[in-house]
Amino acid sequence: MPRSGYNFGSVVMPSYALVSYVRNPVGEFVEKLRRELHPTMAHMAAHLTILPPRELTGTEEGALEFLEEACGRVVPFRVDFGDVETFLPTTPTVFIEVTEGAPRMRELHDQACGNGLRCEESWPYIPHLTILKTERDEQARAAYVVARERWAQFPGKRQVHVEELVFVRETDGCWRDVARVPLGHGQLSSKS
Repeated sequence: MPRSGYNFGSVVMPSYALVSYVRNPVGEFVEKLRRELHPTMAHMAAHLTILPPRELTGTEEGALEFLEEACGRVVPFRVDFGDVETFLPTTPTVFIEVTEGAPRMRELHDQACGNGLRCEESWPYIPHLTILKTERDEQARAAYVVARERWAQFPGKRQVHVEELVFVRETDGCWRDVARVPLGHGQLSSKS
């Protein structure tokens, strides 16, 4: 017999991530291509992931304070994009590789993995710009062919300047911005 007034079901903890939105022609390209190739994910903004999704081991406020301090010591940097690639057969993900800036992203990832944000990640951290992640390998293979052709025709600069990160929270399948985290506010120079 159910007890009234209590929820005896499992409690789903929110997931958190740290991203840098790509709000330039490269980001517009990715979002347009995603809408075409994988409409169920069309709502996702183009972004570089610094910390993949994870549950917090401390408080949201504590994690944010840590991120503001850690990221404040990091000088903004440029990311250049390379070719369209895929993580198949490991996972049906199609992405644009990060060439210039990948070591800086790895350093930032490692620095941000502290104070309630440390976790056992499912995969090694590889800096990239996700175009789409599908349920089936066949979908990813087909999308990869189209994305590679379209990216070869992309006329703009294949880069973005990373000057700000965003701490985001997922609850009930929906990602929401929690706070903006600027890079380099503790530095004498913010250009590199």
